[in-house]
This record gives sequence, C-alpha cells and structure tokens, in this order.
Amino acid sequence: MTQALALPTISAVGSIDAYIQAARRIPMLTEEQEFGLATRFRDENDLDAARQLVLSHLRLVISISRGYLGYGLPHADLIQEGNIGLMKAVKRFDPERGVRLVSFAIQWIKAEIHEYVLKNWRMVKLATTKAQRKLFFNLRSMKTDRQAMGAAQVADVAQRLSVKPDEVIEMDKRLSGHDLAFDAQSDDDETFAPAAYLADSSREPVQVLEARAREEVHTEGLRSALGSLDPRSRRIVEARWLTEENPLTLHELAAEFSVSAERIRQIEAKAMQKMRSSLAPLLANS
Repeated sequence: MTQALALPTISAVGSIDAYIQAARRIPMLTEEQEFGLATRFRDENDLDAARQLVLSHLRLVISISRGYLGYGLPHADLIQEGNIGLMKAVKRFDPERGVRLVSFAIQWIKAEIHEYVLKNWRMVKLATTKAQRKLFFNLRSMKTDRQAMGAAQVADVAQRLSVKPDEVIEMDKRLSGHDLAFDAQSDDDETFAPAAYLADSSREPVQVLEARAREEVHTEGLRSALGSLDPRSRRIVEARWLTEENPLTLHELAAEFSVSAERIRQIEAKAMQKMRSSLAPLLANS
C-alpha cells in the first residue's frame, strides 16, 4: 500500500501554535513499530510508512528549531526547513543499524536549519568556512556579555572550538555589527549608503566591451609571439608556463630532449626574451 507523502503544514492548520499542538497529539512510536515502518519503507517503498515515521518525529523538529530563534528568523520557517531535514533522514534511515530514528535524524534536521539560517540571517553571508560556521553557531552562547571580547576570552573560545584566535575576533566583530540599509534613508545619509559606493564600474557595458577587446588583442598577440619561436622553444614555454595542470619541470623537459636542465633553462630564458620583445608594443598600448 503506497500513497502520497502529505504532511500537515503550518498554513494548513492556521497558526504556529495550532501546528505545535497538532504535532504533540501525534503518538510516539515504540521501537518495534519504528522498526516495522522503516523496514516497509526501505524494502517496499511504502510511503505511508514513511509518512508515519515523519509525523511521529515532528515534535523533535519543533524542539530543535527553538534553539535557533535567537537569529530573528520566523519560527514557522525554521520548522519547515527542519522538516525537510527530517524527511531526508527518514529516506536514508536503515533500521538494521541498531539506532533509533531520533538519534539518526538530529544531525539531518540541524544541518538543514543551519543552511537556512546562514542563507537568510543577513544579506551579507557571515559564515562560509567550516571554522566560521562553528563560530557562528556557538560564539553567542559562549560570550559572557555583549562587550567586545578580551584576549583571554578569545584564547579560551579558540581553544574550545579548535579555531584560530583571529577567526574568533573576526566573527565577534561581524556578529556585533548592525545591519545597514542599502539605500539612503535621507539626503544626509546619501553619501554613506552602500548604494553610493558599491557600484562596479567594471561591469558597465562600455567597460565590458573594452575589456573583451583587450583580451582578444592580447590573445592574438600571445599566439603570434609563440609562432615566432622554433618548435623546441615553443614546446618548452608551453609546457612550463601555459599548462594549467601539472606544468613540466626543467628536469622533465631535459629528459624529453636529451639535454641538461641548465640547457633547457637557457632555451627558456632566450624564448621568453624573444616573446617579450614581440609583445612589448602591444603591452605599451594596453
């Protein structure tokens, strides 16, 4: 027996409070019931079994999502993102592993909420590396007050989270900063609004066309300079400087041409000098 995996949504029940109450009324599963439902879903793709597994753990998502209310995001959105993580956990859950779904699902739920918080807390992303994410989600609770952190506290946090002190200081500054409107709120603020100084002139149509024309000229000039070299010199220059992956060493080229590495260096230096002379007029007009 299979049917669509339809879950109750907050909009369907009318409010966040009604949703929480509805989730709390759903009975929790025994270990035997959970094992049976998970086995049916894994072996038979029974979506009704998957639905029951998800429904019985909605209260878990609600509980976890409360820990992220301090970021000023809607509780309803946090719950919905957590539910996505719960469904991913149910899809990947193997009842034969000997662990309950609640233990397996926690990390999936948190991961989905983490991504939502990072993408939506501010327009400017605050955490991109693993260390920054660790600081983002732990630094607030570890600070003793709202003041700037002292050297001792920075060192303590860095040691406890296994990150660099500089990263602690940088994240503390970011989290302590205030949001700034992109457009000016008044005439007096116009000069200091980001819209006044974040324009990228290099993306203007005229600038783009000029840059593209210069690139074409330089590419043609490089091709012409390479064409002026003898085959051996061209091979050495291309293998040493124009290969994106695994450029050859002097010794590797020496073995290829059966000469010494010093001879390859001399040929390379002479070829590069000849190319510079050929490209000089072009570079002067750039």
